[in-house]
Amino acid sequence: MTETQPATSIRLTRRARGIQPSATLAVDARAKALAAAGKDVVNFGVGEPDFPTPPAATQAALEAIRDGFTKYTPAAGIGALRQAVADKLLRDNGLEYTPEEIVVSAGAKQSLYNAFQVLCEEGDEVLIPSPYWVTYPEQVRLCGGVPVFVETDERAGYRLDAAALEAKVTPRTRLLVLNSPSNPTGAVYPRETLEAVAEFVLRHDLWLISDEVYEKLVYHGARHVSPASLSPELKGRTVVVNGVSKAYAMTGWRIGFAAAPLPVAGAMADLQGHVTSNPNSIAQKAALGALRGDAGAAAAMVAEFERRRDYMVGRLKAMPAFRTPEPEGAFYVFPTLGDIVGREVGGRLIRDGGDLALALLESAGVAVVPGAAFGRPDAVRFSYATSMDNIVKGLDRVERALAAAR
Repeated sequence: MTETQPATSIRLTRRARGIQPSATLAVDARAKALAAAGKDVVNFGVGEPDFPTPPAATQAALEAIRDGFTKYTPAAGIGALRQAVADKLLRDNGLEYTPEEIVVSAGAKQSLYNAFQVLCEEGDEVLIPSPYWVTYPEQVRLCGGVPVFVETDERAGYRLDAAALEAKVTPRTRLLVLNSPSNPTGAVYPRETLEAVAEFVLRHDLWLISDEVYEKLVYHGARHVSPASLSPELKGRTVVVNGVSKAYAMTGWRIGFAAAPLPVAGAMADLQGHVTSNPNSIAQKAALGALRGDAGAAAAMVAEFERRRDYMVGRLKAMPAFRTPEPEGAFYVFPTLGDIVGREVGGRLIRDGGDLALALLESAGVAVVPGAAFGRPDAVRFSYATSMDNIVKGLDRVERALAAAR
């Protein structure tokens, strides 16, 4: 292409043209850009713990650097880390895997991508409970699959109903994605729900991808149950996805992992070998330190998240502009819009969560994520993965902006 040719001559693939950008990353980038320009912005958009990485992880990374551990590793991760993951799954989830059935990747997001790529054929349908994390449908489309959304009800705490799954299954259904605790809703599926889901998956000969990256972030007696632990039959049809990003405040280290039956794990490792090769060698050592280190730092983080959750939920419930279900896990609150619809905030007419997100950012300096990104245009997502001072300041601003609505 010469320098004088118009940009319209560039021909992107249908696959590339169909990708939707991540709304959560876009909101975070916009909030940070405004902050860099001097505007005081409270960012409720990002899903990133504001705690430091535990000392056991950082110390292990420093030792790896000093020891010159900077070369290629096996594509699926170093043996010690895969063993540590297997130990964690047995200890925390009652799941027995060999290290060969574990694949370590550059974040849980890559683990999910690998799983979709090796299990989903062109035209296969993938059931995704809605609201959903923004990346699921995009990754399904990237492998030629068809996302099929299964609605959940806010009045039931956004918990999945097995009858709703039955209404969506067809002969082309291949996979079901579960995310518990959920991003964006904070829903935690109880054992009885998962047992009904397990029966559904086995009866229809499906595969289950269980995204459990928020498993340690549960509150007020809620308990995470890994579906694969319910029966050997379901374990043989499940890919368990997890990582160190959320539980150990290690988002930037980019270490996730998947556990699956050996043929699936082997295919995922082979795919990864041609896409990224191994995950970062130093980050693998850091993750090993986190998994083998003192659990006290993670427990303290969860206790602080619970305190923030209680405060944010209480404040939002007191605002008539929102209908606010109580999340049991993760670090998000996902209210739908109440009496604010049809009114103006900061001079902007509010018709849905997108309008409200823009109005709050422009007029109040508060960043939230529009619910349309998660399949619910009438909602917005607040993250409480920020300091209590920021939460108080931001919710004060939201309350004032809504009180001034016309």
